[in-house]
Amino acid sequence: MTLTKEQYKDIAGKMRFNTKAFINGKFVDANDGNTFDTINPLTGKVIATVAHCSDADVDTAVKIARETFESGVWSRCDPEHRKTVLLKLADLLDENVNELAVLESLDTGKTISDCLEEIGVEGPRHIRWYAELIDKTFGKVAPTTEDKLAIIVQEPVGVAGLIVPWNFPLLMAIWKIAPSLAAGCSSIVKPAEDTPLSVLRFAELVIEAGIPNGVLAVLPGFGATTGQAIGRHEDINIISFTGSTQTGGKFLSYAGETNLKAVALELGGKSPFIVLDDADLTDELIDNAVNSAFWNGGQNCSANMRQIVDKSLVEEFTKKVIERTKQYVLGDPLDPNTDIGTMITQKHKERVESFIQSGIDEGAVMVHGGAVDLDGPYVHPTIFTGVTANMKIAKEEIFGPVLGIMEVDGMEEALALASDSEFGLHATVFTNDLDRAIYMGRRIPCGTVSINEFSEGNIATPFGGYKKSGSSLTRDNGTEAMQQYLQDKTIWISRK
Repeated sequence: MTLTKEQYKDIAGKMRFNTKAFINGKFVDANDGNTFDTINPLTGKVIATVAHCSDADVDTAVKIARETFESGVWSRCDPEHRKTVLLKLADLLDENVNELAVLESLDTGKTISDCLEEIGVEGPRHIRWYAELIDKTFGKVAPTTEDKLAIIVQEPVGVAGLIVPWNFPLLMAIWKIAPSLAAGCSSIVKPAEDTPLSVLRFAELVIEAGIPNGVLAVLPGFGATTGQAIGRHEDINIISFTGSTQTGGKFLSYAGETNLKAVALELGGKSPFIVLDDADLTDELIDNAVNSAFWNGGQNCSANMRQIVDKSLVEEFTKKVIERTKQYVLGDPLDPNTDIGTMITQKHKERVESFIQSGIDEGAVMVHGGAVDLDGPYVHPTIFTGVTANMKIAKEEIFGPVLGIMEVDGMEEALALASDSEFGLHATVFTNDLDRAIYMGRRIPCGTVSINEFSEGNIATPFGGYKKSGSSLTRDNGTEAMQQYLQDKTIWISRK
């Protein structure tokens, strides 16, 4: 049940903050006592001072994770036990949703509505899905002669380092925690330095659910310190990273310079929203167009900011998109009526504004946007027309509420423009022609193509990218996510 703004404010006023690292089932200070501040984006004030983990903390957490893994208390326990514990964890998430959602809204500037959906609906569903998958994952028997038996079994890879971003702090952590723990791994989580609080609070639920000490650690800190220490650690077997393409490349380098650990990457995007000439410009289509660009303030790797529209529809499309955007409410993130909260930091707001200025400087026409009469790092949802492929706003990931309309003549031109990107994460196509839908779905070089709806799919469908949007062999979600935390072993038996 959705509460009122006043009720969410009351929860915020009574909020307690867990600010210590979580290692071996206990909350502890950083080894060297270092800390950093996490800031409320809306007010610019310090929410809490959090432990800043160093190489020594990473070493301690990994050593304990390795010992716990080798003990078999989680990695080799009855699969039904792992399932039962994870299902209890999902129940605990349900029970604490309002507190966690308010905590995340305070730490990120995200709207309370989005936080409730992500933490109260998607998070528990995700944990339950992988819990239920635990006792439904099977090995294989290979064909041999009768005097041989070849068994292919799957075993957890060992210790996993999970690096999560600031735009969906707890949900992205759960995207990685659920399949890694379901597989039997021990896992080290590093939340983003801007948004550590909800993941630290979640660690308390891990204790309550009964996950053994040492199976999960949460190490707050910065990418250049804590993140790099995890990436370079010789006793971590796999890294799963969600974040920028530039930082993802660093983890590949870290792996190559150390123990050749596996690296799973889900990175940036510059995703197209394509409207072919036979599409009907219904309210539903327009809602999808606007939501695809402005959801979470555009701070989303699959945001559809390149809106490629056939010339026969572009004038009407533009008019309707502007009208719908005018209905968006910027405001207090804890108000359920708010559609867009703040940017994550003042610095990020300035970065987004620099992209908007570049669009103006390069000749695009800003038909909606401008200054925001609110205190805090807000950016008005902005719409450009006349965007061309060579413009900065058409090529680079903005990570803010900026929608650029690009006019094309026919399906093939739309396909060529959509494909003209170094990224390949997501695309949306609107058409009434099934043959065209299949054709575009097959031809656009990206990890997810959604037809007649802006969607990343669901828990059962793998999510990840082509090209600079991620690792082609690894995915979040689906059975594919759990597979990356498992490794195949052949047991070849010969009869005496």
